[in-house]
Amino acid sequence: MKFFPNCKINIGLRIVRKREDGYHDLETIFYPVYGLHDELEVEPAEEFAFLQDGLVVDCLPTDNLIYKLYKRMQEHFPQIGNVKITFKKNIPFGAGLGGGSSDAAHMAIALNEIFALGLTREQLAEEVRPLGADCPFFVYNTPCYAEGIGDQLTPISLDLSGLRLVMIKPACGVSTKEAYAGIRPKGTCEVFNDLKVLNVLNDLTILSALTNDFEETVCKVHPEIAEIKKRLLSAGAIYAAMSGSGSTVFGLFQNNAESRTDAQLRLLHEEFASMVIFDDTLA
Repeated sequence: MKFFPNCKINIGLRIVRKREDGYHDLETIFYPVYGLHDELEVEPAEEFAFLQDGLVVDCLPTDNLIYKLYKRMQEHFPQIGNVKITFKKNIPFGAGLGGGSSDAAHMAIALNEIFALGLTREQLAEEVRPLGADCPFFVYNTPCYAEGIGDQLTPISLDLSGLRLVMIKPACGVSTKEAYAGIRPKGTCEVFNDLKVLNVLNDLTILSALTNDFEETVCKVHPEIAEIKKRLLSAGAIYAAMSGSGSTVFGLFQNNAESRTDAQLRLLHEEFASMVIFDDTLA
């Protein structure tokens, strides 16, 4: 069975408070981007095999979240036998796009189907939760308001289809530890509180009020991130922000924008040619 673990972007991200366990509570909106995805094929086999292609993953196969999820579920469900995993990495890591978490979630979905485990989405979300705070989101894979450490999800009505999405990843990566260094919790955001109650975001002008708190610290260390955001906005983006803890920056554009937008984007692409990882209309 073949699956296509997709990435996500964050529409705003507020660091609310630091918890006693050392983690931080946050507020954000996870939005799935199906057009940029890894490729994952899983099939029963006599012997276990894990074949990797695409971008070079900076960890041992046994440290890959796909493998960790497989071993975890095998402990919980002995009927899970050997599999052959063929994996192609297309989503950059250290990018704030959740690629590894998506891979783990889709691996859980694959095992559930192949071995007829009969797990509900809620049960699958619990299986993947220990591997990463945003892993449960990719089980549901629909726009969600997230709180807690990012694992408490409320589906939200938000449709960005028809908008043009441009995602640019600088050469730098940003570790979670680096992103949190010097972060100052700001408490809850009024706009997020309203979205939590209404479960809908149908006025795109509200997007401008949703900022990413990580940008304040990350951009001091990586000023190119701030420059890319500035250039996307000057090119006509109705919204631009860093995704998650970075380093990817994305811009949303109206598809009926003036021709000057395309001209400015072409210049942006030329300047950051090796960094443009997605430029397409959202489905």
